[in-house]
Amino acid sequence: MASIPRRALLACAATLAVLPAMAQSAWPDKPVRLVVPYAPGGTTDYAARQIAQKLTEQTGKSFYVENKAGASGTIGSDMVAKAPADGSSFLVNDTTYAMLPHLFKKLPWDHASGLVPVTTIVDAPLVLVVGAASPYKTVQDLVDAARKSPDKLTFGSGGVGSSTHLGGELFKQHGKLALTHVPYKGAGEAMLGVVSGQVDVLVTAAPTAIPQVKGGKVRALLVTSPKRLDALADVPTSAEAGMKAFNATNWFGIAAPKGTPQPIIDKLQAEVKKALASPELVKRFAEQGAAPGGMAVAEFQNYVKSQTQDWGAVIKAAGVQPE
Repeated sequence: MASIPRRALLACAATLAVLPAMAQSAWPDKPVRLVVPYAPGGTTDYAARQIAQKLTEQTGKSFYVENKAGASGTIGSDMVAKAPADGSSFLVNDTTYAMLPHLFKKLPWDHASGLVPVTTIVDAPLVLVVGAASPYKTVQDLVDAARKSPDKLTFGSGGVGSSTHLGGELFKQHGKLALTHVPYKGAGEAMLGVVSGQVDVLVTAAPTAIPQVKGGKVRALLVTSPKRLDALADVPTSAEAGMKAFNATNWFGIAAPKGTPQPIIDKLQAEVKKALASPELVKRFAEQGAAPGGMAVAEFQNYVKSQTQDWGAVIKAAGVQPE
């Protein structure tokens, strides 16, 4: 008879040992926030809101977007890095995240390990645009003019160190061109600059460019995707335009605070991938010139590391000094 209590005690001990792991694998009871480190209305914000809505529908858990803009996305990123690692807070970031350690002498969180990449939401190529009234009809027209009159032609950006700035620098480097950089206070102002003819060129993400192209405000000369976009079917790829190496992309993804339990990270990745397979999101993102993501956790983590190195090289070549 004495052996029965001992077996019961052993069973209880085993159950108690399993409980922490079970707790870690569960979603938190409170709503889950997706922090966007930029103001509302941009592509990152759009991607976050689309995925938040779908995740809410799929899981029955409330996902909501919180915008925390400022300092090139570092304020919102730092907030998530220092948030409780319980699955209640995630960061929706973009390519700019890979540029940050090269643009700032010191970040308020550990860029290499403070945030854990979870998965990609969408991937969008860059589009090179000129004003609708521009004399440049092709990339070759633009390249010829830039080489004939070095530093005379200008390219706009949303500010020093922004993705539009570095996209323009990358175009300069691959084309071996001398273009003068004109920074604005945001991507919206930069787009207005090229529409009005204040600057000659802008390199921006497809979701930003497509509405202006469709509206006849700007002319797209190339897209940096391997194949043409359905939304810009008559616009050549970089390879078709004679600039095969100019193949950068603008990605948007999700990251978690360091220490977030792996089961939660894995579950979020799986739910995002499932959401991105839905016909409505595929259609919505395709209209924006973006392809659904859903990259595996380990793959995305390696991708962020390689992107950080690649953009560091672009920034160094451009001579951009960290703040």
